[in-house]
Amino acid sequence: MIHFDTTLVRGDFRFELQFESDTGALALFGPSGAGKSTALAMLAGLLQPDRGRIQIGDQVLFDSRAGINLPPHRRQIGLVFQDALLLPHLSVRQNLLYGRWFSRMRKPVASLEAICALLGIGHLLERQPGGLSGGERQRVAIGRALLSAPRLLLFDEPLAALDYERRMEVLPYIFRLHEQLGTPFVYVSHAIDEVARLADQVVVMELGQCKAIGPPGEVLAPAWAAAGAGRMAAVSVIDAVVRSHDPRYGLTMLEHPAGPICLPGRIGEVGRPHRVIVRALDVGLAVQRPRDVSFRTVLRGTISAVERDDSPHCRVEIALAGQGRLVALVTRHSVDELALDAGDEIFAMVKAVALDERALAMSVHGRSRNRGSN
Repeated sequence: MIHFDTTLVRGDFRFELQFESDTGALALFGPSGAGKSTALAMLAGLLQPDRGRIQIGDQVLFDSRAGINLPPHRRQIGLVFQDALLLPHLSVRQNLLYGRWFSRMRKPVASLEAICALLGIGHLLERQPGGLSGGERQRVAIGRALLSAPRLLLFDEPLAALDYERRMEVLPYIFRLHEQLGTPFVYVSHAIDEVARLADQVVVMELGQCKAIGPPGEVLAPAWAAAGAGRMAAVSVIDAVVRSHDPRYGLTMLEHPAGPICLPGRIGEVGRPHRVIVRALDVGLAVQRPRDVSFRTVLRGTISAVERDDSPHCRVEIALAGQGRLVALVTRHSVDELALDAGDEIFAMVKAVALDERALAMSVHGRSRNRGSN
């Protein structure tokens, strides 16, 4: 359990954040200047609030009234930054063991061998940091943080400096930390695809305050639009389960109560959950189940709202059968021609190529980078 309630005033910026979370995979999400990194620095003990209280489990890290402010080395928190910050004169093995030096009085979460196996870095132990790729450096940095026996891991934009291939290399390893080792983490990012993949709960931040908190599927899409992405960049986050892989056509089929979802490529392991990000611009609508069409994903649902204005487009919100919501952006002409209204049954269609994870991640992550970093 994390209890966070602090205030900090610096010039015109007022940071006043309150939230509680009992999940092991928490993300802080918001635009540049929202205060995400400020919150992380307070958790780590690198920045002292003006007032408030921070507590992890039964340990109080900061309490202005009680005069408590534990120094960073006593908080048992591991940090992974955008830059791996490996010591260049030490080998990978020595960098990892440098993390263990900080845990001499604590029981490590796992052995060096187990962490190397988890992160896939055993073959790198005798290499120097200068000879590693960006993804390899970040995995070593994660291993070093784990060997410090943290009760909590903090990730501050750890993938922001990596290209798509390296990001996709590192993401699964971060996902496994809590699942296999039970190590809780707080992940800071303004990249919606990373947060959707990793977090069980999201704190949406804006101007130093909590604007929403909840599961990714409920809070990320409206937060993305509110953060300045605009109506044309609206997205939905859908929870599904990997059902099968089709090696002949290079496709992955996901299972969802509203209908199967088809993704290009081999994605995830059969039976495992997977979150899908769908751009509103990529969704077509039909009032009857379509036949003889190229769309591989057809999801059944009920229209919950139709939002109109003077623009050529309408925003149609759909409650998917079984669970989840989906947003479609279609023309006003189509809405009128199909006589769409709240309460109508609808079939949402998405091309498989529109769900290509490489193109999608580059789109939403690139838009995040263009807004700057925090």
